[in-house]
Amino acid sequence: MALEIKGDALDSLLEEKEVLVVDFWAPWCGPCRTLGPIIESVQQNIKDDNIGVVKINIDEASELAIRYGIRSIPTVMFFKNGKAVDRTTGVKSRTEIEGIINRLK
Repeated sequence: MALEIKGDALDSLLEEKEVLVVDFWAPWCGPCRTLGPIIESVQQNIKDDNIGVVKINIDEASELAIRYGIRSIPTVMFFKNGKAVDRTTGVKSRTEIEGIINRLK
């Protein structure tokens, strides 16, 4: 299962992982529930310890949603070496998400 994080945990992971995929979601969001299993599948297929996949519930970590300008969910942000480099909004396929990850490696 993709790690659910809050607050300062994101900053630690941004320093630790070369590539970090962050799914901003909420339990009441239908498209988020559709994307959830896709994010889980992406996370399970990653064999590189330098790549991380996490989920952030915007209801529980609204300060992070504000910090990263999340206006619509689901939003998946991609970070490389601690810097935001890409973002998608809406449901995307596993192939699309993995394609972005592969470009960032």
